Amino acid sequence: MRVPRVFIETFGCQMNEYDTELVPRSQARGYGFTDSADTADVVLLNTCAIRENATNKVYGHLGLLKPLKEERGLVDRCTGCMAQNLKQDLLAGDSLIDVLAARTATGPCPTSWSGLPQAGKAWW
Repeated sequence: MRVPRVFIETFGCQMNEYDTELVPRSQARGYGFTDSADTADVVLLNTCAIRENATNKVYGHLGLLKPLKEERGLVDRCTGCMAQNLKQDLLAGDSLIDVLAARTATGPCPTSWSGLPQAGKAWW
């Protein structure tokens, strides 16, 4: 049985870079990791809302992921402060984001991927 692969891309601050380093050590049971969105089943965007340039890059990057999403059902997940602060925009009907996961005070999200929805507009 093939293990779903995750690609993580980080935008913005040093906290997000730190959180991204923790994700592979999290409880991502049943998932493998890849270095490219082209080979991923799930793309996790670790986002920043503090730096405007990072926010603009996320929106631009979502546009680049659209063909992969349409072609093979790529699931886009978004975490970080942009996910938390701009959740209404990111979950809008025409958004390419499937799942938003807020960063918590106790660590990065997702801490347990098994409980996160696989697709469909969801806030975690």
